Amino acid sequence: MEVLRILMSIGPTETMHFQTWSDVAGNAPALTAVDPVTGVRVRFPDLEVENEKFDKALIMPEPCPFLDRSLPIVSIIRPTNTEGAATGALAFLTAMGLFIGQSAGFFVYMKQLAQDADAAERECD
Repeated sequence: MEVLRILMSIGPTETMHFQTWSDVAGNAPALTAVDPVTGVRVRFPDLEVENEKFDKALIMPEPCPFLDRSLPIVSIIRPTNTEGAATGALAFLTAMGLFIGQSAGFFVYMKQLAQDADAAERECD
């Protein structure tokens, strides 16, 4: 289960965005520009740093002590926590207005469904 959780945390799209940033945008030089609409001066700093840990072109696997200090070098962008995930997703989607106009019965059903999903346990062979 832990390996599956880690693999799902990587997310192919996030990985590609990170790689693109590191390979292309991360190597952009410092730039100062003026927004033509607002007239606001915008400055993009030089991202070059001395600390290898924050190298702008760092795309290879690195140590991941926030997850577990005993792990070897791994490729992870962010960990996931599945505890309360279904209930949290329901609350988020409700708050953003996805279910506007639904009946009270809909919300009772969805809340129970989310709680059941959060309480479910995976059977391992």
